[in-house]
Amino acid sequence: MAIYLTKESKVLVQGMTGAEGMKHTRRMLAAGTDVVGGVNPRKAGRTVDFDDRAVPVFGSVREGVERTGADVSVVFVPPAFARAAVVEAADAGIGLAVVITEGIPVHDAVAFTAHARTTGTRVIGPNCPGLITPGQSNAGIIPPDIAKPGRIGLVSKSGTLTYQLMHELRDIGFSTCVGIGGDPVVGTSHVDCLAAFQEDPDTELIVLIGEIGGDAEERAAAYIREHVTKPVVGYIAGFTAPEGKTMGHAGAIVSGSSGTARAKQEALEAAGVRVGSTPTETARHALDALGSPAPDGAARDGARA
Repeated sequence: MAIYLTKESKVLVQGMTGAEGMKHTRRMLAAGTDVVGGVNPRKAGRTVDFDDRAVPVFGSVREGVERTGADVSVVFVPPAFARAAVVEAADAGIGLAVVITEGIPVHDAVAFTAHARTTGTRVIGPNCPGLITPGQSNAGIIPPDIAKPGRIGLVSKSGTLTYQLMHELRDIGFSTCVGIGGDPVVGTSHVDCLAAFQEDPDTELIVLIGEIGGDAEERAAAYIREHVTKPVVGYIAGFTAPEGKTMGHAGAIVSGSSGTARAKQEALEAAGVRVGSTPTETARHALDALGSPAPDGAARDGARA
């Protein structure tokens, strides 16, 4: 089982013919993703060869959906065109839009996430690495070779920390890993993923990665306390960040005690979540919760982020 993305998912790539779209479409195909087409109105009717597979280019998302039955779109278009791209995907009946693009204006993200809710389209991102169900499908830029199918569900604001925890826990494996993005407005929250993992029968443990800024982790803690019966372990990036500074992601801004790593850690721990002081310690907490021995080298702690 998995959440949001399975081997049955049919993926369109908006912006497939650009440099980033081409590179990551090739990687998605190599991971077994069923990429059924790209979208570029100026190159409609062409095909793009990716090793042993020729992928057609459609003039619109609607055409791609009608011709292929696509239900997922991965968006690689430039920031100025991202709002229109997501709205187009939602209006065409796409069920899942994965928005990789960074630098999208907040008012555009507000507009397209609100519009997507009216059509029933789930948005992952923006400014995210996407999601992967190892062994089934990969929608985005997550390296497919750092984890195998397994029992852990992962939800993370940070792309880099997604990769690190996947690598740390590669011997156990993952049901689905979701990078939700770190912008102030995102389409899918920690809480959304927690609810989906709670309902997934093959997810036995949840790893939650947060970071400074906002109150998403505090809201996740409240949801865990009331609704999640599976073990959850967590990590919060940004303990050493100075107050009042935007650090990395656009949403990672701290004002006073609001949004600090310490406040988030305390909220999660009050909900029964074991929070690691480093990614490696977080991985050890996960292994302990599953009753699995730590692999060689897992005892080495990195610096606190």
